[in-house]
Amino acid sequence: MKLTLYPLSKEMPQVRPADPRRQWMDDTPESFAYRCLPLALANQHGWEVTTPAGFTATWNGGNLPSDVSITFDTPQTKSLSGAPLANFGSGVLTFELHFLLRTPPGWNIFVTGPMNGIKHGIAPLSGVIETDWSPITFTMNWRFTAPDCPVRFEAGEAVAHFFPVRRDLFEKFEPALDHLNRDPKTYEQFMRWRDSRQDFAKRLVELEANAVEEKWQKTYYRGLRPDGSAGAKDHKIKLRVKPFKKPSR
Repeated sequence: MKLTLYPLSKEMPQVRPADPRRQWMDDTPESFAYRCLPLALANQHGWEVTTPAGFTATWNGGNLPSDVSITFDTPQTKSLSGAPLANFGSGVLTFELHFLLRTPPGWNIFVTGPMNGIKHGIAPLSGVIETDWSPITFTMNWRFTAPDCPVRFEAGEAVAHFFPVRRDLFEKFEPALDHLNRDPKTYEQFMRWRDSRQDFAKRLVELEANAVEEKWQKTYYRGLRPDGSAGAKDHKIKLRVKPFKKPSR
């Protein structure tokens, strides 16, 4: 399948495969946050758009667009494609994404902030766009969460994260509740996992040498069931998201 990006400005959009690193995860002891595979994979799950210029933005608590002030590190960067602006009001900071995306029929684009990104004083807003037919651009918006709290974005920092999603995704699923013991194989594997986790946690608290050396259980990370058998054949510990290539002349 093809995902096509059409630039709408003379500058090439600063779009890249999503960065797997997060500063707060780097800062955890021994970077242990990366041991959580669901977190690590979510970080990589798509593409991200970066801001071309460093700036500081502040909201004074009002509802007018002018109630958000933006101070750029270099004044002339205000005119760069992808620079932020405040045109909606209500404490919203907007990044115009100067490109169109085209997905295959039946596929939307989910756009949000950097996965597992944390920013004090502001939060990303998420949207879903029908990019298989719409000839309209979309914006990435953030909303301030507190007045008079300056928010800093560095040049090259990710401000948007996007990936395709099927439009009929939820129509295809039939949510159902059931009793776990009605699925004997899953029940057995779950009980093995629960008992193993409790035992490992106990040994870790007691500073049992093997548990301390191992530090964390790696069965899910390795794609193994609690009994040691292989899980899904296509289990992933890393995503290989391809970059957008410039068209050949």
